[in-house]
Amino acid sequence: MKITFMGAGSSVFAKNVLGDSMLSEALRDCEIALYDIDAERLEESFIMVNALNKNINENRAKVFKYHDVENRKDALRGADFVVNAIQIGRYDPCTITDFEVPKKYGLRQTIGDSYGVGGIFRALRTIPVMKDFADDIEEVCPNAWMLNYSNPMAMLTGYMLRYTDVKTIGLCHSVQGCSRGLLDNLDIDYELPLKEKIAGVNHMGWLLELYDSDGTDLYPEIRKRAIEVLESGITDHHDLVRYEYIRRLGYYCTESSEHNAEYNNFFIKNSYPELIERYNIPLDEYPRRCVEQIKRWDKDKLRYTSGDIKHRRTGEYASYIMESIVTGQPYKIGGNVINNGMIPNLPKEACVEVACLVDNYGIQPCYQGNLPIQLAAMNMTNINVQMLTIEAAKTLKKEHIYHAVMLDPHASSELTLDKIVEMCDELIEVHGDWMPKFS
Repeated sequence: MKITFMGAGSSVFAKNVLGDSMLSEALRDCEIALYDIDAERLEESFIMVNALNKNINENRAKVFKYHDVENRKDALRGADFVVNAIQIGRYDPCTITDFEVPKKYGLRQTIGDSYGVGGIFRALRTIPVMKDFADDIEEVCPNAWMLNYSNPMAMLTGYMLRYTDVKTIGLCHSVQGCSRGLLDNLDIDYELPLKEKIAGVNHMGWLLELYDSDGTDLYPEIRKRAIEVLESGITDHHDLVRYEYIRRLGYYCTESSEHNAEYNNFFIKNSYPELIERYNIPLDEYPRRCVEQIKRWDKDKLRYTSGDIKHRRTGEYASYIMESIVTGQPYKIGGNVINNGMIPNLPKEACVEVACLVDNYGIQPCYQGNLPIQLAAMNMTNINVQMLTIEAAKTLKKEHIYHAVMLDPHASSELTLDKIVEMCDELIEVHGDWMPKFS
């Protein structure tokens, strides 16, 4: 069995996924192919993975590295699983551009990697690379499963599933810890296993039902305590945006408040600057995180490449999916798939996040039923942008970039149509060769 890791220079994430795989009896004798276009980061990951293989796996895996585009097919050849963790353009220059150009127009962001103008332009520079990956996969490992972890999740996964023949599942960290994080933060006691139902779109999947192990419905107490937090006037809490979702929409969502603050037209408003403090919204949060991650890696890379590294299996879905497909042991995940009626009141061609069954037949999405109408409406404001961005990437028509930003709730609530077009044109120009050519 062969696992190919695309974007292997993401060493911490490679450690989690590949270390997890080495701790699975079904996967530990695999071949591992590490691929990246950054030779230095690739070498660091190669040293780290080999150390893991020695320390926790008795050198049972075979580890190889492949640098740059001309070796990509060799990295993929014969793969059974392709883990995708690429970031095109990295922090410098592209993330800086995604934040600084909109800021000139008065459009402030928090994370900008999944929706909004930042997410749109990240998708537009990433989808052409994903298309190249798909072409190679279809040629040299047509039966492989792609496990996509790259953002913008719904746009990239949606493109792969609609316009390529690669078997793709989109995986996000926000589903696994959603329920327990909510209960812990509200100091609500519970017993595992919890019974939960989550469905929607990536980063705005809705916690529709949540029951304790004894069958107690936990939502009444959740709603009570969340509203108490809001009415207390506290402003240094990290999750006020999602608690406001509970108060106004009735339900909690999977991804963080800093993400969701920019997914709508409710919280970041130049005309109401007091909302930033009221909801504790961390503007420019992602660039700060990038700077801190770069500093942290400069300090931590010696530890990762020293040869002493160890690993405990994490909750990341990837190794459990691979294990389930190899062994046939059923496993449940929350995955990003094409809707095809799983949520009937969302478009069938939209990329949705739903419960999926994994076994030796692969990954099968499960029917969820209609969302409450207000939640479906919220999801549609994001789906509109996703589908228009995918259309722009597919057709290379600049007008669809304008359409996507025009339909983004945050951008359209702050900027005129003329300013949206002007901002998009400037972003296209500044991104330069990181973007394909649009007509």
